[in-house]
Amino acid sequence: MNLKSILLALLVVLIWGVNFSVIKFGLEELPPILFSSLRFFIVAIPIVFFIPFPKTSIWNVLGVGVFLGVLKFSFLFIAMREDASAGISSLLLQAQVIFTILLSMIIFKEKISSSQLIGMTIALIGFSFFFFTVNTNITFFGLVLILSAAIFWSISNIIMKQVKDVNLLHFMVWVSLVPPLPLFILSYIYESQEPLSIILNSSMKTWLSLAFTGYISTLVAFAIWGWLLKNFNASVVTPFALAIPVVGIISSSILLGEELNIIETIGAILILFGLFISVLGNKIRKLILKS
Repeated sequence: MNLKSILLALLVVLIWGVNFSVIKFGLEELPPILFSSLRFFIVAIPIVFFIPFPKTSIWNVLGVGVFLGVLKFSFLFIAMREDASAGISSLLLQAQVIFTILLSMIIFKEKISSSQLIGMTIALIGFSFFFFTVNTNITFFGLVLILSAAIFWSISNIIMKQVKDVNLLHFMVWVSLVPPLPLFILSYIYESQEPLSIILNSSMKTWLSLAFTGYISTLVAFAIWGWLLKNFNASVVTPFALAIPVVGIISSSILLGEELNIIETIGAILILFGLFISVLGNKIRKLILKS
């Protein structure tokens, strides 16, 4: 990866890490499925009327819309409302890294270099440190929901990787048109029969949460992430996601007052070191051999 691509990946890490705390603000007033529905609605409408349908199969748009928009975010938001802290949610969701690499190895026959394998192993050791705090920060129901969300995210990653020569900003706008209606129906059935009243009584903080989660986290970040997956092996791109929990835990500590204990700190350091080895290990080894 060149410097530009690395910086773009780090920007996505920052956006998605902070996004978990921003989501918590929105879930204080809006039920989770309704929040998810509105998130995609504001991305798609009215922009979708001014851009062409992406040059790809409608099934790719529907696939990402369902697995990413309807399933992944619904499961995540339901877990985050009462069953998981923002920091732990940002951590456990990164199980999608493992799922994505495994699916890429099976479907695309991608190979992992020795440096990437070592880096991933170190990062996963750091990942495991956070399970020592699971009992205090997440319920078993929340754990199941977030791991399920991680599986759905990995499936959408694989679909996006197969999308060739497509304007990914246009793609994400059209993808965002898929979730609002089914999510709104589910919200009406299971959450509240007075959604308009809830929406109209929401504060500015909730609307700012929706705007960040919709425009920045969904539209901008996923377009960048899709571009990275299209141009580089999943084993190179997805390890960056292991840094998201570090940003998530730090931002939740600052914005929400969630505690950052010694175990989480050690785990975060291992994750960052593993990411460094995974992404830059081969280049460092080549420089050493040349010297």
